[in-house]
Amino acid sequence: MDICSWARQIASGSREEALSEILQYMQLEFFHSNNMVFSPELEVSVRSWILTVGEVDRGVDRKKLWHSEIFLLKQNLPPLPRRLFEFTMLSSRIMPRAAAPVRSALKAHTNLPRFVQFSRAYASSADEKDLVIIGGGVAGYVAAIKAGQEGLKVTCIEKRGVLGGTCLNVGCIPSKSLLNNSHMYHAIKHDTKQRGIVGVEGVSFDLAKMMKAKDTSVTSLTNGIEFLFKKNGVEYLKGAGSFVNEHEIKVDLNDGGETSVSGKNIIIATGSEATPFPGLEIDEQRVITSTGALSLEKVPESMVVIGGGIIGLEMGSVWSRLGSKVTVVEFLNQIGGPGMDAEISKASLKTLKKQGIDFKLGTKVLGGDPSGDKIKLQVDAAKGGKEETIEADVVLVAIGRRPYTAGLGLENIGMELDERSRVIIDQEYRTKVPHIRCIGDVTFGPMLAHKAEEEAVAAVEYISKGYGHVNYGVIPSVMYTYPEVAWVGQNEAELKASDTAYRIGTFPFSANSRAKTNLDTEGMVKIIACPETDRLLGVHIIGPNAGEMIAEAALALEYGASSEDIARTCHAHPTLSEAFKEAAMATYSKAIHF
Repeated sequence: MDICSWARQIASGSREEALSEILQYMQLEFFHSNNMVFSPELEVSVRSWILTVGEVDRGVDRKKLWHSEIFLLKQNLPPLPRRLFEFTMLSSRIMPRAAAPVRSALKAHTNLPRFVQFSRAYASSADEKDLVIIGGGVAGYVAAIKAGQEGLKVTCIEKRGVLGGTCLNVGCIPSKSLLNNSHMYHAIKHDTKQRGIVGVEGVSFDLAKMMKAKDTSVTSLTNGIEFLFKKNGVEYLKGAGSFVNEHEIKVDLNDGGETSVSGKNIIIATGSEATPFPGLEIDEQRVITSTGALSLEKVPESMVVIGGGIIGLEMGSVWSRLGSKVTVVEFLNQIGGPGMDAEISKASLKTLKKQGIDFKLGTKVLGGDPSGDKIKLQVDAAKGGKEETIEADVVLVAIGRRPYTAGLGLENIGMELDERSRVIIDQEYRTKVPHIRCIGDVTFGPMLAHKAEEEAVAAVEYISKGYGHVNYGVIPSVMYTYPEVAWVGQNEAELKASDTAYRIGTFPFSANSRAKTNLDTEGMVKIIACPETDRLLGVHIIGPNAGEMIAEAALALEYGASSEDIARTCHAHPTLSEAFKEAAMATYSKAIHF
């Protein structure tokens, strides 16, 4: 009898029947094979022991385990056979991980029964892992750590040679370092006179040291993940993993040679890569992706950014602040991508223009020629217009990202992909092969690191507990330009498209006391709520610390709060978050300070 059947019986109330089957199996397979007599007294002892271990596994104080053994002795019942005692403890993950000799001895005892797995262990042999994860990016490494915390035997395979994936190495983390430091430089150069700070006219920057600061942050974080792997018992293989069959993964090791690992459960978490632009070969020197934009050795005189989404605007902001003449070419008529509220997008566009970035909206790039000293791009209006040529020293291609599945050997297991090369999954992240799951950028949903983290935890919980949860209606987005833009929930265009009634409340930072004292008053908070129930539908912020403030909105949406709930919650004074409270007041009634 396997643990799943036993658990189902207990859950349905047939605990006694489950115990009887377990005891019968133990009598036949364990005691007889060890020439032991299974007396009625011993049955009572074993029965009590099984119940105690079951309670411990469900979270009862572990001291009770030891007390039960003493209790059995005091009742003059036969003591449990030592081998059974050790086996029961091992199967419940109560025995310390350091007790390797005991585990080895138990594995060598071929007659040990494999019926009651009191823990949620899933390996069917000593060589098979409970979980194998392909990819050590945000989705993969979080899943590995969570699995280790759940007591699973887990291996994580990552070919980059360092953990953290795109986010930590060439994405979220290094870009925020450059965004922060370039903003500090830009603020000192342009925003000190009104603050009474003088004598900074000759301020300059050292690009090499700026890059070193970025790299130091990245290394610190990636090393931290390796530490967490060791702390949680995660095996880390540096190499490229590919499917041999539905359970076996071949790993071409970075240091040479190959190995293989087998897993009862497998998670694909290989992430995404930058989408190339047809006709422009990426060299990460002159025609670059976000990866190249994080490591340029000098500030280009001019840069064209193809794509006015979050990545393009963030990296364009960095190099604009450092002195490059930046032009953003965007096919749509607004910046920030389709998720950004149109009103907020217009406000962001106005601010970025004031900072010196040029924009060509509603414009498509027809092609490019990088053969000369300058890269030449042919562009015209998206709806048809006069073609023109623009030139730049560097072209940043930022038209999105696509799932990365190259070299995975998905054809060996008949894995299904959709028209956008995303791995097809169900609501529990299972692919067409039920024990193979997929999370993060390589499957459906927004390509965001925090969304991948949530999926990682949920997927492991589905494996270890049978349930998990991610609320895709409450996934915040943040653009780390200056000022920041953040949103969660639905925007006006989405609500109009679904014919959903709504009402709006706004509050400008120009009326917020903290923003005024900081001389940082651009932007506003916009709240959208249901006119009948007052329940929040979406929150959109442009302004200082928007990326931090959006967490309160996400929490409110998660718990189904109304705008009045927020408005009647006391916010500290003076803080920027008071603008959030006042916007909520404006949604269900009227703001006080505007």
